[in-house]
Amino acid sequence: MYKFRVTAGVLRDLDRLGDLRARLDAQPRLRVWRGRTRRELEAEAVAASTSMEGVAVTVDEVRRILAGDRPRSVSVEDAGLVEGYRDAMNFVLRRADDPHFQWQSELVLGIHYRVMAGDYSHGAGRVRTGQNRLVDPAARRAVYLPPPPEAVPALLAELAQWAQSPREIPAPTVAALVHVRLAGIHPFSDGNGRTARILSSLAMHRGGFKGPEFTSLEEWWGRHREDYYAAFTCLGSEWDPDTDVTAFVEAHVRAQTLQVEALSLRLSTERYLWLTLEELVRHELRAEPRLANALYDAFMGRDVGNRYYRDLADVSTATATNDLGRLDGAGLLAAVGAGRTRRYVAGPRLMPLVAGIAGVGEETVDPAQPLEDRRDAVLVALAERVRAAGPGG
Repeated sequence: MYKFRVTAGVLRDLDRLGDLRARLDAQPRLRVWRGRTRRELEAEAVAASTSMEGVAVTVDEVRRILAGDRPRSVSVEDAGLVEGYRDAMNFVLRRADDPHFQWQSELVLGIHYRVMAGDYSHGAGRVRTGQNRLVDPAARRAVYLPPPPEAVPALLAELAQWAQSPREIPAPTVAALVHVRLAGIHPFSDGNGRTARILSSLAMHRGGFKGPEFTSLEEWWGRHREDYYAAFTCLGSEWDPDTDVTAFVEAHVRAQTLQVEALSLRLSTERYLWLTLEELVRHELRAEPRLANALYDAFMGRDVGNRYYRDLADVSTATATNDLGRLDGAGLLAAVGAGRTRRYVAGPRLMPLVAGIAGVGEETVDPAQPLEDRRDAVLVALAERVRAAGPGG
């Protein structure tokens, strides 16, 4: 099913991904920061992938939903789909390390069941029984006709058998092919794109690319949707098992490379920020490092509520209240609202203290500038330090 060629561009990107994996695997990772990184990328990936399928949620809304703090702006149904997608991602990454793991049709159905939050009215965990069509809503015309429903079970089994068979194909190429093959079969009435993207992440993890930088391609595709949908034009107007999907493989491996390169610098910069915040908490407040969780989100321009913070820090309601109040009293956070609606934002002392402790100079932060501009100035200065330090610095 489907043909492809390994082009010179694919080979260059495969070599680059191998280099990035070796460098990132050798980089020391703080236990707390590793967990924080996964949370951040998880929220971004879930928001991007669900939004691409019509579930209108922001990254901040997803963060709150996954922390059990659903915003009123998000419906119960949409929150369920967000949680379902997160559960599907977690499921495959847990299963991926199982020494007895096998690609099977039932695995794909199980992933789809979670993606659709177990909603049988949307066909959760069941292959379609009717003919579906991919439609361009702008042009109001069908753009792709998948195989007939009676062919789907056998095609899913063939896909699983192919993915399970030993071969000399690098994991990023396998990930691209699993993605495009499932999309081409389009086995479900809904949730095909989300399931295909999760299977792609699973293939990367199974192939040894286990860092979160390598299993969060959804966020890249979410920011480059035109490129994503254009990559599928190689499938033609209807199902053909002999289609050449080289163009999709090229686009997928290129996107994977660009995503990891961008994330590598970003995460190194944010790790530097995290260490700075931990130092601030220890020396300014003589407090436990867990308080850095609240400061990190506030620094990034997010509101921090009691429920959200206690999920991050794994503390009781009373401890969360004390921690947030202490940060408010120190001018590092500022309370907004009262009672259950109380949230905390960055306080007046947070930005200049971070700049001073990080060694980029308090003059970097102009108090007359908006919060976003002050934050960006500090992050740019930190990124320059990371670049100067080089790999592993």
